[in-house]
Amino acid sequence: MPGARKQVGATGTQTVTISFAGFNRAWAAWIGDRLERRGMRVVFQRWDPPVEVPLEETLRDLMLAPGRILVLLSDWYFQLGPRSHDEWNRALREVVAPEPERFAAVCITTSRIPTATTALAAADLTNVGAEEAERRLLARLELPTEPLPGAADDRHGPRYPADTPEVWGGVPRRNTRFTGRESLLNDAYHALQEAGAGAGVVTLHGMSGVGKTQLAAEYVYRFGSEYDVVWWVSAEKRVTYRQKLAELAPALGLSTGAEYGERLRAARDALRRGDPYSRWLLVLDGADEPEHIWDLVPTGPGHVLITSRNPEWSEHNSNLLEVPVYERVESVAFIRRRAPRLTHPEADQLAEALEDLPLLLDQTAGWLNDSDMSVEEYIELLEGGIDQDVVKVSADFPLAFQTAWSILLNKLRETVPESVDLLRLCTFFAPGSVPVRLLKEMPPGVLPEQLTGLMNDPLLWNRAIGQLRQYSVVRLESHESISDEAASSGESLYLHRMVHQIVRKDIPERDGKEFVDVVRRALAAAEPGRPTDTRLWPRYAEITPHLKYADVLQSTDPAVQALVLNCLRYMYLSGEYKTGIKLGERAMAAWKTLLGETHPRVWDLSYHYANLLRAVGDYAGTEAIERAAVDHLRVERGPQDLEHLRAAGGLAADLRGLGRYEEALELSGWILTAYRELLGEQDSRTLNAQNNLAISLRLLGRYTESLELNRRTLEARRQLLRHRHAWTLFSEINYATDLRLLGRYGDAESLQVQSVRVHRIVMGRDNPQTLQAEHSLALCQYRMGEWDKAKELFTRVLERSERVLGEGDPLTMRFAASQCCFAREHGDIDRARDISEHVVGGYTDMLGETHPYTAGTKGNHALILRNVGDREQAHALVEEALADMSRAVGEHHPWTLGCAVNASALRNLVGDPESAAELTEATMARAIEVLGRTHPLTLSSRIAHAADLRGLRERQRADKIETEALGDLEDTLGAQHVHTVSARSRNRPYWDFEPQII
Repeated sequence: MPGARKQVGATGTQTVTISFAGFNRAWAAWIGDRLERRGMRVVFQRWDPPVEVPLEETLRDLMLAPGRILVLLSDWYFQLGPRSHDEWNRALREVVAPEPERFAAVCITTSRIPTATTALAAADLTNVGAEEAERRLLARLELPTEPLPGAADDRHGPRYPADTPEVWGGVPRRNTRFTGRESLLNDAYHALQEAGAGAGVVTLHGMSGVGKTQLAAEYVYRFGSEYDVVWWVSAEKRVTYRQKLAELAPALGLSTGAEYGERLRAARDALRRGDPYSRWLLVLDGADEPEHIWDLVPTGPGHVLITSRNPEWSEHNSNLLEVPVYERVESVAFIRRRAPRLTHPEADQLAEALEDLPLLLDQTAGWLNDSDMSVEEYIELLEGGIDQDVVKVSADFPLAFQTAWSILLNKLRETVPESVDLLRLCTFFAPGSVPVRLLKEMPPGVLPEQLTGLMNDPLLWNRAIGQLRQYSVVRLESHESISDEAASSGESLYLHRMVHQIVRKDIPERDGKEFVDVVRRALAAAEPGRPTDTRLWPRYAEITPHLKYADVLQSTDPAVQALVLNCLRYMYLSGEYKTGIKLGERAMAAWKTLLGETHPRVWDLSYHYANLLRAVGDYAGTEAIERAAVDHLRVERGPQDLEHLRAAGGLAADLRGLGRYEEALELSGWILTAYRELLGEQDSRTLNAQNNLAISLRLLGRYTESLELNRRTLEARRQLLRHRHAWTLFSEINYATDLRLLGRYGDAESLQVQSVRVHRIVMGRDNPQTLQAEHSLALCQYRMGEWDKAKELFTRVLERSERVLGEGDPLTMRFAASQCCFAREHGDIDRARDISEHVVGGYTDMLGETHPYTAGTKGNHALILRNVGDREQAHALVEEALADMSRAVGEHHPWTLGCAVNASALRNLVGDPESAAELTEATMARAIEVLGRTHPLTLSSRIAHAADLRGLRERQRADKIETEALGDLEDTLGAQHVHTVSARSRNRPYWDFEPQII
């Protein structure tokens, strides 16, 4: 409960003991706050009398509390035990009625309560606002009712319980039969309250069916008055979680467009800043895979409550609270509340038979109360093993559940058989949120006969839903403001994973074939058909979790197969690589068996699968896939076939990844020519080929040609697509990259600043393409000498990439290479060395010893060894890097020229100035030939050669070369640019290898 606050307007210290049921904690907190503001001393006493102790004795014990006793009358207060109204009336007449000065009460329910409560003369606080409720409370306690100075500012006190938080979304209805768990609720509350800023995360973990979701919901209702924002999201899948979190943005009143990425970014930023609300509670329900979503758990001044079967959340800065099965006393109390006809001994027998598992107790006790079956008969059925052929789903599921479930299913068949059909149909969606609206939107002709009536008859539909709800088999995914009648036709149901798996195992084969076909068709009909449109990604995020459970890979329906391909494309574009690879791998195996090795759909699939594998750096694997496709399609359809050209484009990308740039250039040029002949200059596929040719040119160091091609591609995409299309934004990254590599740092930065802003809005901060845009901007800032900005952005990009993509991902490796160069030059040499060793090792493992990226990052590492004084090892490594790079890309490639600039510096350090001068002279000549006299790398080689000549005491030549180079530096970059200032101070230049986009 809240601690004592400074007394305002005190009229003398009095004590009030508030007696309340735990269910009504929010009321107790608010009333206590109102009284403490008036200078009262408040003692909180949670009412939970042991059932074995007579009620009269418990009430007399309550009178031992100090001061006046204020009882919060609710139906829950009188249900604890539970006790009958007759018992309560006797106790109230005997104990409370003779002590009118000790007892007072407020009523917070409209339900029927024991008649003898009239002795308490309760003030009615129902259906009134906060001000009137406070006035009635004070009047009942015979306290002054005048408003206190400043009383209107209640922002930092508990909210009036009848008012919901300012923002409230997704929270399940309150379970009015919730029982026990008091210590867990209090532990969770204190763990969140006592956590430091940004660390308020608690995970409720336990086996399926133990009541984690119900516990989280009860926490929300008990403590929700202390928050301004309460937002509940399903977190079983990363894509679903991102979608639901993005929906928070408009609820917070944030000014965003319709773009999914923009809303997600805005919501996360608002939570982190605590603006517009700092008191927020985010509930992540069913987050069983922390490795997939932990990086998206927001930080900030608010709190996060997670439910999960996975205890590994403790490794992600979460306080772990285990949720066990009920204590026996809780089981008995719950059963008797759920099934009042059962006696205490019968409830105890049932709890023992069902092993105190809350979900099973809830489902079983509900229909036992409506049944004539005795507890003994039911337990005999359990022990007899009804439907023992039902497979045990996991070690977590008690065997008793399976037999008990068979009994419940038979009960449903007898009452509303359509509810069983609906339940079985739902199991062909993923467990958790089931979008039944997709089924109701389907044309009647495509549904099986037994489902057509169910979908078309609202009364039958509501009856089936109601029966499933009655036995807690499903819950509605609608909100509190919706009536039961409206909610019954709502858009989704929630089906517990445990129930889902048990029901799925028990479906007859014939029904299963019909049901799975229905769900496949529903998913295919719901698929938007445009995975490149970021505005449609939330719809893909909703669909993709259900593909596995609908067994879509076994369908021969072209529409379902197109659904699979478009979902793979969405996963690639949105950065869901791991999920996409798993789906692609299973699809390849399934479709080759189902359709044949050379079926056209298999070649379609291989293209999307290879894209995903390439995204994580498996270039050798993708080359094998794409080459097989290219060879087959060229023979079968001819070289000008569009499918063959698409596969050839993938093969060119693989060659670029493998460092075979000349081969990639030749193939990319042929592909572009073919597309232009077939489709013309302005087709999106032609522009994609033009984009890829520019990348091949850049990797060969032909920056001017790449720039021109990327300029034309960007302009065309802006006209053909839209400015915010993902491909247009990618062209902006490519164009800015070429500008920077040509030394036009200011132009590159100007374009990239705007591009980063739009990327964050359209694609979201954690999308791989957004990370590339931010990395490109950081490099621009670095080259411009804006080191503080660059440092912050380099660090953020690398941290997010490691979280989202993993340390071994190709993008993460690129970002790490830049980070270690920056750290080397700005004083953090230990961090630079650690990162660099990881990068060199990673590229060696991924690409091999002879790949240009391996050679280039070895050259970077040599500079670190130079800085720590290990000259000999640095020299050996840089010479190795120079030789490897020369073999890989040739002596005239800018990467080789950069390695040579660095190697000349190390040759000087080990006492070989003549060789150093020879190297810089040759490098300078090649750089002028390849890049021109004023390119930054050429200027560095000229400054380096002047230094080498000075070391050989050829001062006249050195001064002439240096003077000319300094003049060109000032003309090119400006007199105050960091490179110009450094050269003027005769600091020897160096070159950083920068892995490029492939």
